[in-house]
Amino acid sequence: MKKHRLYFGLFLLVALFSCESKKPFGDAVIQKPVARIESMPDFPKPYKIIDWKQKAIDFDEYVFDFNTDRETGPLIWLDNHQRNIPQQTFGLYTAINDSRQGPDNNNGEFHESLTSFSAILGAGLMGIDKTNQNGYNYVKMIQNYFNSDIGWNIMMNNTCPETASLGGGYGRDWWYDILPNVLYYNICDIFPDVENADEIQRAIAEQFYKADSVLNGNYDYSYFDYAQMKGMVNHIPLQQDAAGGHGYVLLAAYKKYGDKRYLERAKSAINALNNQQESRFYEILLPIGIYTAARLNAEEGTNYDIHKMLDWVFEGTKNPDARQGWGVIVGKLGDYDVSGLQGSITDGGGYAFLMNSMKMAMALVPLVKYAPEYARAIGKWMLNNVNASRLFFPAEIPDENQWLPEMKDYTHSIIAYEGLRYEDDYGNPRLKGVHPVALGDGPKWDKNNPKESMFSVYSTAPVGIMGAIVDTTNVEMILKLNCNATDFYSDRKFPTYLFFNPYNEVKTIRYSVSENHSDIFDIVSKRYVAKNVAKQVEIALPANEASILVEIPAGTKIEGKDHQFFNHDR
Repeated sequence: MKKHRLYFGLFLLVALFSCESKKPFGDAVIQKPVARIESMPDFPKPYKIIDWKQKAIDFDEYVFDFNTDRETGPLIWLDNHQRNIPQQTFGLYTAINDSRQGPDNNNGEFHESLTSFSAILGAGLMGIDKTNQNGYNYVKMIQNYFNSDIGWNIMMNNTCPETASLGGGYGRDWWYDILPNVLYYNICDIFPDVENADEIQRAIAEQFYKADSVLNGNYDYSYFDYAQMKGMVNHIPLQQDAAGGHGYVLLAAYKKYGDKRYLERAKSAINALNNQQESRFYEILLPIGIYTAARLNAEEGTNYDIHKMLDWVFEGTKNPDARQGWGVIVGKLGDYDVSGLQGSITDGGGYAFLMNSMKMAMALVPLVKYAPEYARAIGKWMLNNVNASRLFFPAEIPDENQWLPEMKDYTHSIIAYEGLRYEDDYGNPRLKGVHPVALGDGPKWDKNNPKESMFSVYSTAPVGIMGAIVDTTNVEMILKLNCNATDFYSDRKFPTYLFFNPYNEVKTIRYSVSENHSDIFDIVSKRYVAKNVAKQVEIALPANEASILVEIPAGTKIEGKDHQFFNHDR
């Protein structure tokens, strides 16, 4: 009889169906508020949840079309230079009509893995087979970003050093070097058994294992040279949150290969993160590290301070030697609630970015499975984040609040602006005094870049993360968030969803089970909310609280042991 572990948090349990207790699973999980999230509105305004699933599908169809008749022309091209691996690969534009890119610029060699990987990951999460799409195995083709030619032997943002100076942090900006490996590992979990992928994943794990062994708890570097195995300092602020990315990849490698060396170095990296004295948050590696810490706490019995690290992310960096002001926005930009968006809290009165806001959801939504005491906090943050993230798309923000209203239909609002800023920083007189302004950095990267380079393929590419996680219910402002979608290298046998009820009264939702005849258990209240559900059931959600609902085959017995729940396959 096989056991499946269900992470309901670290609390003492008693046996199921106990006749002596009215609470066979113990008391409800006490929620821990995150101060900055508490400052966000329960009812963000104006409110609208777009169809993220359709947006993700439309993005994939558009971006991977070599023969599109859209005004932009194709956003994809083939690269036959065979860097690192003797095979053809492809490039995607970072921004629309980016003059640095395409088949006719820089020999067609400048393209970024962060764009391609995010697009493939998002499509895979939506169930699109990127190993066999119109004759191309895109998952195999991205292996060219594995930089073996220069001896780094990890996934990097570019395929060659010659083009890296055009943008994308080749060996100078640590997060650019680590994040491609996080994304690649996630892609390989969705698309296993692709030729040569196992060898690459092993090589990455070994490089990260060696790197953490050398660093040995000291991540006070701008980047790491994975060929020399040496930490480096340059003009980029020190990036101690790189430990979060190292820890994540090493934990994933442990789950995949069972090699305990990787587990020990994962713990070492997250311990380095935990030992930091202040926030050094930038972009996405710290949230990924927090997820890893929560999972290690639940699975391996560690005791990392999740709360401290969540505060680091949401409150933002304050040290002038770091990337100061990077955090999560709270409040309004003009008349719009934009709480929950990630970016700079201080730059120009607030500067939010779509890519960061979506990728943070990839890490923090599955976190609640391992740390259910943050269910309410993450649920409330996501309500605000999902609502505000639509404002980056040209069709979702008024003409007077975007830089290119005359081109808002240029990509049929499939490609978003990169940023949402409190005020324009290009000096456009039409936008003086207008708050917020949707815009992009494309024209700043290269003087030859056209104005439409404000529309960012790079920023929109992770849209499938939102598509896979976010769904609505029959009650406005109560979202259904899929906790399994981005919980990679885990046992996702049982559908698990997070709900946050912002109302000060009980609300009843209609819940459809994934498989007929399921029992539904709430991780937070530690009780069954429905049993033997054939297709659909009404579930009452408590006022201003969160629920994490898990679907288990009807009649399945659960037992508590060693602070965890297990179910037994019948």
